[in-house]
Amino acid sequence: MEPHAASLSRVYLWGLAARRAPFTLRIFLVLLLAGVTWLLYFYGLDRVGLLSADEPRYASIGREMARSSDWVTPRLWGEPWFEKPVLLYWLIGAGFRLGLPDELAARVPVALFSVCFLVFYWWWLSRQFDTRIASYSTLILSTSAGWLSFSQTGVTDLPLSASFAAAMLLAMPWATGGSAARLPLAGALMGVAVLAKGLVPLILAGPLLWFGLWHRRPRHLVLPFLIAATVSLPWYLLCYKLHGSTFFNDLIIKQHFSRFFTNELQHGQPFWFYLPVLAAGLFPWTPLLGLLYYLKDSFHQDIRIRYLTAWFVMGFLFFSLSNNKLPGYLVPLLPAAAALIGIHLAQGSIRVRAWLASCALLLSLIPVIGLILPEALREGLSRTTFPPIQWTYPIAGLAAAGLILRWGTPHRDRSLALLTVGILLGVLSIKQFTYPRLDEMVSARGIWRRIAHPDQVCLEALNRTIVYGLNFYSGTPLPLCEDQPRLMRLIERNGEVVMEKNTGPAGRAERLQ
Repeated sequence: MEPHAASLSRVYLWGLAARRAPFTLRIFLVLLLAGVTWLLYFYGLDRVGLLSADEPRYASIGREMARSSDWVTPRLWGEPWFEKPVLLYWLIGAGFRLGLPDELAARVPVALFSVCFLVFYWWWLSRQFDTRIASYSTLILSTSAGWLSFSQTGVTDLPLSASFAAAMLLAMPWATGGSAARLPLAGALMGVAVLAKGLVPLILAGPLLWFGLWHRRPRHLVLPFLIAATVSLPWYLLCYKLHGSTFFNDLIIKQHFSRFFTNELQHGQPFWFYLPVLAAGLFPWTPLLGLLYYLKDSFHQDIRIRYLTAWFVMGFLFFSLSNNKLPGYLVPLLPAAAALIGIHLAQGSIRVRAWLASCALLLSLIPVIGLILPEALREGLSRTTFPPIQWTYPIAGLAAAGLILRWGTPHRDRSLALLTVGILLGVLSIKQFTYPRLDEMVSARGIWRRIAHPDQVCLEALNRTIVYGLNFYSGTPLPLCEDQPRLMRLIERNGEVVMEKNTGPAGRAERLQ
């Protein structure tokens, strides 16, 4: 490392490994990175209630595990629920056992899972490549919209992605013709991934098997496979013993094969669906996907790049071929994409200032995203009314882009530090101003807080997102009006949940105060 490596912009990105940097400066950097991590990943986790149908449903199951001490069978309101394996429920249950409030119990364990992986990701890439590549890749992954958002949501995608990606990275030296010493640990983490989301990580690990066969060393996979089975199979066998064909049909047949080959689960999307999802998932670093064009210069020279490319491309094609598609499915591929971008971003021969300036311009969209996000989540993006673009929005982005163009490629560290500050400010603005609107417009928590007498309320004609959310916050399922009429009913009219006296369809609506 150069003698001047302790300059603030350079040290911010990869100075933690700079042994020539002063000790006090390294302490400052540790505290700085810890503060930035807290703001990005932990601050404001409870400023918005549980979202979508999945978060409150998974949180309910985890809470029930903590209360009942039955850590084998996932149960939703007393009934076995085998939509997903058990890892997320264990994490959430641990959060409730530690006494965390509702939203924090569901989200803090996932955020911790993500941050631990990011620390490993930087350390491992610094060993396999160098500190600069590790820092660039970790910065891109940790501040990308897809990774950051799923790291703060109590769903299964991040635990799967972190454990699977860690296994693939640990296996990379062996797959590329080197040592097999890390394969047992990779097998253990692959077992954790199987506990997170079933058979999916075994399919995504196809590149590992392919490279192993290429080097004619498949026998080395026997031990890690046995370790993965030792980690994951006990829970599957226990559940099968307790619930038999119901467990197998629900989790394996329906959630794996039916999800891939049929539209039974109503998440059908066109083949090209993941192209815009990838662009959104890497925001605001999306323009840096253009750097992958330079793969042709090193693809045939570096087997590690071929391995990362196979990880990304084969997974992308697999998910694109599936009949059912959801944005979170792509998260396990983001670590490979970020590593490839980091490798080429670090190459001194590539002129990157235009690419980085484009990222700065995208930061101008954050205010617009903050304005439309509540309506987009509630109504769907295609039915969202886009606000007029204010001329003040792009000023900061244009100024940052101008600075980056002026600094040029030799000062890419300074440019990345500037972009990081912009991302941090953008994320804080969304947490500060958009989260309360999400709580009011999208999460069931806002509705629940305005119900004075839950024992007098029944539900009618509500979408499942609101139903699961209300049931979580009530602690027990609220009855349907057709099954158990009560004095008041909650009903959705013109896109808004209102409470009205239960006098039939002509009842007078009373807005929740």
